[in-house]
Amino acid sequence: MNIRWYAKQPSEIFEEFSSDESGLSSEEAHKRLIEHGLNSLPELKVAGTFSIFFSQFLSPLIYILIAATAVVLFMGETADAVIIFLILVFNAIVGTIQEGKAQHTLLALRKFVETPASVLRDGKIMIVPDKEIVPGDVIILQEGDKIPADARLISVNSLRANEASLTGESVPAVKTIDTLGHIQIPAADQKNMVFKGTNIVSGNGKAVVIATGLATEIGKISKAIAAIDTEIPLKKNIRFLSRLIIITVFSIGTVIMIFGLATGESLRQMFATVVSLAVSIIPEGLPIVMTLVLASGVWRMTKRNVLVKKLQAVEALGQAKIIAVDKTGTLTKNEMALEKVYIDGKTFDIEGQGYEPKGRTLLEGVSVEPLDHPELVLAGRVASFCSNAQAMYVEEKNIWKVSGDPTEAALGVFGHKIGFRDGEWESPKIFELPFDYLTKYHLTIHKFENKNFLTAIGAPEKILELCDRVWRAKKSEKLSKAEKDELELVFFNMSRRGFRVLGFAVNPDAENTVINGNLPPLIFGGFFGMKDPLREEVKAAIEKAKQAGIRVVMITGDHKITARAIAEEAGLADGKDGVITGEELEKLSDEELSEKFGTCNVFARVTPEHKLRIIELFRKRGEVVAMTGDGVNDAPSLAAADLGVAMGKIGTEVAKEAADLVLLDDNFGSIISAVEEGRSIYKTIKKVVLYLFSTSIGEVLTISGAMFLGFPLPLLPAQIIWLNFVTDGFLDVSLAMEPREDGLLGSRYAKPARYILDSFAMKRMIFMGIIIALGALFMFMQYLDGNLEKALTMTLTTLAVFQWFNAWNCKSENKSVFSINPFRNVFLVGATIIVIGLQLLAVYHPFMQRFLHTVPLTAWEWVYAVSIAASILLLEEARKLLARTVFKKP
Repeated sequence: MNIRWYAKQPSEIFEEFSSDESGLSSEEAHKRLIEHGLNSLPELKVAGTFSIFFSQFLSPLIYILIAATAVVLFMGETADAVIIFLILVFNAIVGTIQEGKAQHTLLALRKFVETPASVLRDGKIMIVPDKEIVPGDVIILQEGDKIPADARLISVNSLRANEASLTGESVPAVKTIDTLGHIQIPAADQKNMVFKGTNIVSGNGKAVVIATGLATEIGKISKAIAAIDTEIPLKKNIRFLSRLIIITVFSIGTVIMIFGLATGESLRQMFATVVSLAVSIIPEGLPIVMTLVLASGVWRMTKRNVLVKKLQAVEALGQAKIIAVDKTGTLTKNEMALEKVYIDGKTFDIEGQGYEPKGRTLLEGVSVEPLDHPELVLAGRVASFCSNAQAMYVEEKNIWKVSGDPTEAALGVFGHKIGFRDGEWESPKIFELPFDYLTKYHLTIHKFENKNFLTAIGAPEKILELCDRVWRAKKSEKLSKAEKDELELVFFNMSRRGFRVLGFAVNPDAENTVINGNLPPLIFGGFFGMKDPLREEVKAAIEKAKQAGIRVVMITGDHKITARAIAEEAGLADGKDGVITGEELEKLSDEELSEKFGTCNVFARVTPEHKLRIIELFRKRGEVVAMTGDGVNDAPSLAAADLGVAMGKIGTEVAKEAADLVLLDDNFGSIISAVEEGRSIYKTIKKVVLYLFSTSIGEVLTISGAMFLGFPLPLLPAQIIWLNFVTDGFLDVSLAMEPREDGLLGSRYAKPARYILDSFAMKRMIFMGIIIALGALFMFMQYLDGNLEKALTMTLTTLAVFQWFNAWNCKSENKSVFSINPFRNVFLVGATIIVIGLQLLAVYHPFMQRFLHTVPLTAWEWVYAVSIAASILLLEEARKLLARTVFKKP
């Protein structure tokens, strides 16, 4: 039941929970703790080593190989079955080690700190662990407190809460106790509510708890994530390949079984033949090669500060067509910085990094000394007097952190940049009226030069309303209506550029009557323009994304004007592009909203439900979507996207748990680097799949061709295992170590195929498989009239040499193998030498001759086998030349 607590009077809520302003009794609180459970979210379940190990076998491709192992063992080929089994175990060990490392790294990011909460029990203030808070408790809220539960405010004193992690709003929310309407209101606008996981930045208050644990807003989101199950693209590819293999094995096996039995072959002989076919079709080395490719990608991503939680997530980024980003904390720093000061007709630019009190002051692009400009001195004094927050340097983390309201911290930092250090001692504060939801300004009076110096900062329209004069070069002049209109235009233009604008005013000799609530007319000073600055790397990263054919869209809970300004600054949108708000989104059907996706890259004032809907609609359009975020409000969409990317430093635990990747350094640019790595992995897997399946097709066509032509089996099961595990085993692993290609972030790689085996790869695979089969059958028939073992040996050797050449063919789609430096991949050079040596052993070593049923070959027979197998290299080179010259393929 969704109760609108914000629409209820505090008295109604107390009645609902059988509580009052003095809180619950300790006895009642204990009963409710038993009834409702601990006020905590389920902790991240840590899978044990055995659980991770056995999960490596949960793949359709692995199921097929396990079935093949059972059949081969049933046929009496124990050695072959053991080899397949050992390959599967090794594959699982590699996957377990890598995923175990990722899990431990993620756990290291979590901070299990028990947070205390102040609560009224038995009419007294008590400090209890936040997990023991229950519905009906009255909690005491102070500046700096982390809010322990969802609660309805019953008293406030200039209370402001940072709710960015839940709502996406970068500006602290001003709280009130006023009852709101009965209409549906998003969490960002529930001004009389506070929410678990957010924190108080200024002021104090009391609230009655209405929800704990999973019943809180953050709990509902956490629970929703568990119900979302999005399949990573690589899993779809593996399922597709597995289905293809099963259909192929069943179809060809059935046809050959029927044909053989019809032509008088025994059931046992035909069963052996079909098993041989099945073994030749199944690419036994594929699971381990894919695991090694992904693991090496994970290792390279870790060097770029990207933590990969699941191996298969690495490749998904390579296929991403859309990266959906949150604004606060992802595109921006989640720090409030004062960047502009407008005073006396002049606009000063204030430089600096975050909350560090250093930075130049510029006027019309030229650096100036602040103390040489009286107007800046006035602005700095006002900012310092109205700031109660502090910026502190945390040496062990090498960062500046804020204690208090970020807006006031930004004012204080600006005051320091101007030259004000210990203003409180020189000019003691004698009166203060904190910012209020109704008055919309913050007022202070300091003793300065033996006078009551009044300063006021607040909403620009409110400050202008309070002023009848304007500051002009050390004196004040009457503020005319026309000048007020001009100042409103200045304020409007600053707002349109994404600044949070505050007006400021002074009265250098205020009377004591102010303290009694009588506010005299003020002298208008100017405007402060604040921003949550764009991260340094964002603009370049988005430009790279565009070049790579990736569309970046912003989905934020912040206001429309702010969202548009940040999008334009980041290069996500220009003045022509539209911005869809949550309110507008509510009125659109899925079809109408999907149509607007073509022209809109910015979605503002959206709720977590809106974010989820947008992500799901993009996916319905066939887009592979990566979602980045750091807040609780991002978690459902992180889970629903094809790939979720969370921030490691500022990200909430809920976001990190929902994500597939975690940016350990919070660097947005790392996402684009990860895309490049993902595309490289996608290309490498495609090369390996092409190599293994073209080899499998060659073997299948060789065996089935011989069968239909009435010849004996040209390959024995042991020989197929040799080709698939030994020859292929070395070559496919070395092919998996191919260096990253150049230009992966170029437009030619912008639209990866939906499946690894796209139409071009299938055609190329069949083309190479037919060449291999024709060459092998030709060789088998050439020697069949003599010794059968000689024919088997020549067929085995010819197929092995075909594989040597084919591995080099698969290095590139269209580049000639002779134009690529062979030592660019020393692993392939080494593997080729090794498999040549192993084939010599297979032909000449007595033990291998008995195991593989081979006989020695003459030098001429080797030359003959190499000449026939070289046809695949020559024909592929001819195809590549045609592709480059006629079809202009790069």
